[in-house]
Formats: sequence, C-alpha cells, structure tokens
Amino acid sequence: MSTLAADYEKTDMGTIQIAPEVIEIIAGLATIEVKGVAGMSGGFAGGIAELLGRKNLSKGVKVEVGQREAAVDVSIIVEYGNRIPEIAANIQNNVKRSIEMMTGLHVVEVNVHIHDVHFKTTEKLEEDEIVTRLK
Repeated sequence: MSTLAADYEKTDMGTIQIAPEVIEIIAGLATIEVKGVAGMSGGFAGGIAELLGRKNLSKGVKVEVGQREAAVDVSIIVEYGNRIPEIAANIQNNVKRSIEMMTGLHVVEVNVHIHDVHFKTTEKLEEDEIVTRLK
C-alpha cells in the first residue's frame, strides 16, 4: 500500500483519484463523532497529546491506501470515565463504515491508539453546572 493517490477507478471520462488526505479527513471526522472521544492526538511520534479543532482533522490520522483498500491508524484522547475498549470498537466501526460508504475502498484495518485521557477541570465542571441550571 502507498500513501500516494492511486488511480482508484477508470471510467470512459477519465480516472478518479482519491488523495490519502481525503481518507484522513473522513477518518478524523468519523473518529470525533464517537461518544467518549475528547479529541485527536497531535501525532504518533510520542509528542505531547493535544486537543485539536476542526482545522486539524487529519492530525493523529495515518492512512495507507492501495488500489482498492485502505488501512487506518488513529491517535486519540479519550474522556475520563468512559470504557476505552468500547470507544475503540465504536471508532473502528464508524471509521470503516464512513470510508467504505464514501469512497468504495475496502478498509482492511483500523488501529486505535489512545494517547491521553482528558478530564474536566473544576472550572469546566462549574461552568457546566451553571449552564445546566439555566436550561
């Protein structure tokens, strides 16, 4: 498998190519949709994990794309108090389903790497309580 865009499909009109970055963004979006994911980790190289916004959806995602298949690694931060194996399984299912539905590529594996646990600070807890009371 390669990290370069491959000729995915040839039609009478030409070729359709899906860049690996597109697969990374799909995987990132599918990952953060899962309950219990606090964010994507900044990378795999042992750096400090960080919560990343929408602009960086491909951060913490690595893909290898072949002619008809893809392998995905996601690096995440989980919210404290959630069952990590359940979160990881939900990520695997959601990433696989999203990529296969949107691209037609067969996802051969989704590896989930947990890099950190995020918990609410006392300040954040107080803010949440105030918002809840106002509702």
